[in-house]
Amino acid sequence: MLRCTMTPPSEISEDLPMGMAKTVLITGGAGFIGSHVADELLAAGHHVRALDNLSPQVHGEGAGRPAHLDARVDLRIGDVRDPEAVAAALDGVDAVYHLAAAVGVGQSMYEMAEYTSVNNLGTAVLLEQLVAAHARRPFERLVVASSMSVYGEGRYLGASGAPHDDVERTLSQLKEGQWEPRDASGRALEPVATPEGKAVSLSSIYALSKYDQERMCLIAGRAYRVPTTALRFFNVYGPRQALSNPYTGVLAIFASRLMNGKPPLIFEDGQQRRDFVSVHDVARACRLALDAPRAPGEVLNVGAGRPYTVLQIAAELARVTGRQDIDPEVTGQYRMGDIRHCFADITRTRDVLGYEPRVSLADGLAELAAWLEGETCTDHVDAARDELARRGLTL
Repeated sequence: MLRCTMTPPSEISEDLPMGMAKTVLITGGAGFIGSHVADELLAAGHHVRALDNLSPQVHGEGAGRPAHLDARVDLRIGDVRDPEAVAAALDGVDAVYHLAAAVGVGQSMYEMAEYTSVNNLGTAVLLEQLVAAHARRPFERLVVASSMSVYGEGRYLGASGAPHDDVERTLSQLKEGQWEPRDASGRALEPVATPEGKAVSLSSIYALSKYDQERMCLIAGRAYRVPTTALRFFNVYGPRQALSNPYTGVLAIFASRLMNGKPPLIFEDGQQRRDFVSVHDVARACRLALDAPRAPGEVLNVGAGRPYTVLQIAAELARVTGRQDIDPEVTGQYRMGDIRHCFADITRTRDVLGYEPRVSLADGLAELAAWLEGETCTDHVDAARDELARRGLTL
């Protein structure tokens, strides 16, 4: 199978650090984001090790080393919940990126034990082994992947211009198809970019587990003096996404449907706004967090800083893949755990990391479309939708 490895101009950038090479461990390093972070670190002259359990839901049944993983990456196949595997992977390492996680809002609402085990327990095991190794050979940096999901609804402004950070839509409102959040007087609220200071609002088991991952790392890092940074990723897209996983990112799910001649399924009315950020920009933000002197102790948004509606994204993906004849199916349903609007304020990330998103949505989707031409996938979206409905998780 042809594997597209096109590299955007921003991939090899002028801000690559000069200095001593580090040995870096990436948990979940064989996956979508992890493999791109590995590429970025290798390009900067670092040595990369990956710990990954090659989950069948992500990599397929019986999958071996992914073709997209650079041959220079030292891949250790193991589970982040296995203390022995983690201890061995940490041996001789200077810095750690903790990306290993079970991902998906909908699935987390019925596989609660699995999500809590992988995300919460896995992080606890990693931290215990990291602390033990740190006592012998100090780590220079721990970077943990968090998620925009911890915000729940993003920030809104009321008619007076005052921020509303505690927005929550009621089930009665959602049953009636009244999608937009409103204030106590029934007036519409205006969504604005969400800063890191906005209070968290955990609306799914996945969101709860990601917040736990972030806080556990920051708490342990502070206590044991391991410089730690949490990066809250928004909607990441790009080549190498797990196209057959119906709980992965929305663009990968839409691509899977289009490639199989089926319409993308859109909940609510499709006007919900999201921040779509190229995986290349995310990988660069991760690499910048390795050396940025002000990054330790910080929680930082990683997004493109620009919102698009889900309908806009579906239409643009259909256009760039040549499938304009397939209209999306707007279901008018609500899925438990979903929120209406959330997009990133990246002001602080610019300031602390020197981060600037470089891949435009047009260029990023063009790259994704080119990669899709060499891919095949099995569409499991209908089965996932039926499972949610069977469990009463859609309205």
